[in-house]
Order: sequence, then C-alpha cells, then structure tokens
Amino acid sequence: MNEIEQLKEQLQKQEKLASLGLLSAGIAHEIQNPLNFVINFSKMTNKLLDDLTAVVEDNADHMPESDREDLYDIVADIKENMTQIKENGERAVSIIQGILLVSRGKENEFLPSDICHIVKEYTHLSYHAMRANYQGFNVTIHEQYQDNMPQMMVIPQDLSRAVLNVMNNACYAVWRKAQEIGNDYTPEISINVATQDNNLVISITDNGEGMSDEVQQRLFENFFTTKPIGHGTGLGMSITRDIIENKHGGKLTFNTTLGQGTTFTFTIPIKK
Repeated sequence: MNEIEQLKEQLQKQEKLASLGLLSAGIAHEIQNPLNFVINFSKMTNKLLDDLTAVVEDNADHMPESDREDLYDIVADIKENMTQIKENGERAVSIIQGILLVSRGKENEFLPSDICHIVKEYTHLSYHAMRANYQGFNVTIHEQYQDNMPQMMVIPQDLSRAVLNVMNNACYAVWRKAQEIGNDYTPEISINVATQDNNLVISITDNGEGMSDEVQQRLFENFFTTKPIGHGTGLGMSITRDIIENKHGGKLTFNTTLGQGTTFTFTIPIKK
C-alpha cells in the first residue's frame, strides 16, 4: 500500500510537471512575439542613427566642433546600447526556441542539430534556474567545445533534456557541498563536447559531494532521489539513460568519488 501511495504521489507530480510544460510553451510563444519587435526596432534605430550621422556630417560647417563631437559620442553610445539590446533579444529568442523545441518536438525524430549550441543553452538554463531557486547559489562553469563541429543527427528535444537533467544534478551537488563547507570551497562544473572515434562525447564534471556506493547502485531506479521532497522526482537519471542508450544507441557512464565530485559522460554514435 505504501508503494501504491508513493506511485500515486509521483504520478501527480508528473501530471503537474506536464501541465507546467504546456503552460511554459504557451508563455514562451507569447513572449517571442514582443521580443521580435524589440529586435526589429533596435535594427531600425541603428539605421536611423546612421541617417542622423549623415545629416550631421552634411551640416558640419553650421555646428561648433565641440557640439559635433558630443553628438558623435552620443550616437556611438546609443548604437552600442542598441547592439546590446539586439544581441540579448536574439539570445532570449534562441532560449525560447529551445523551450518550444522540447515542448513540441516530434517524438523520436532525428534532426540535424548544432550540438554545441544545445549543450551551451541548456547548461546556462540550468545554472540560471538554480540561481532563481536557491538563494546565494553560484558556480564557476568551464566550457570547452570542439571547433567547427558539424551538425549531427540527434533527437534535439531529448538530448537537451538529458543535458538539463545531468546539469541540474551537478548544480545541486556543488550547492549541497557549499552548504556544508562554506567559503573554503569553490564550486566548479566543467563541460566538454567533442568527437572521438566516430562518436559524439559530452561530459559534465562537478567537484561536488560525489556519490556513495548505495547511491551509485540505485542511481537509475525510478523514483529514487537523494533530494528532499519537492526538489526532485527521482526520474531524471532513468529518463536520461533511456534517452542516451535506447533512443540514441549510445552509452551513459559515470565516474564518482565521494566528497570529491562526479563526471557523467554521454557517448553517442554519430549517425550519417
């Protein structure tokens, strides 16, 4: 009876998460439209500033030199600000498109994908989500991406989910260790994406609290979690292994030392 009650509780959580996923997809879609206006108007403003500069140059003889120089400086500052608005707006659109991809992607559909972009986006999504939910959280992230990596055939919404699951666990592990040790500890997570022997290899390494023998043995059990109630469903790692091994025909491995940290590695055959 206890197991049945636990299963009911977990299913209720999953139903709630599914509803939140649908809601987030709707919010993401609605946010994307005004963001497009922000980006387009920033581009238009840059063009207007070019026109203004041309007008000033045409009438340079009628303006004091000091006023002209001040005007050029103001225009340059505004153009720099508009460039920052455009770049950050485009980044926000990119994040939203990733959320929509996870929510709406066709099940088990392999698509040519920019792996480095997926890993980078979901690494930082996890980081910012952790900062939003755990006061004072911070971590140094070291990223290494292979140069000129071609697009690869993967199920992008599933691979992004796998990266997010492992990154969430890495963030939580370094946060827990920081709570225990305090200022003498510097949380760090390293991300590496490369190809090796006709495989795509993605590794996520943290210097967190590591895993005990019991946790290692039960890591992929459904509903097993070391997090307190409300902080984890116990399904993340079993889903991640299914994504990497069953859907992509790869291998999910880990190496951990209690008290020192953990490395998770995705090894996925490159599909032509």
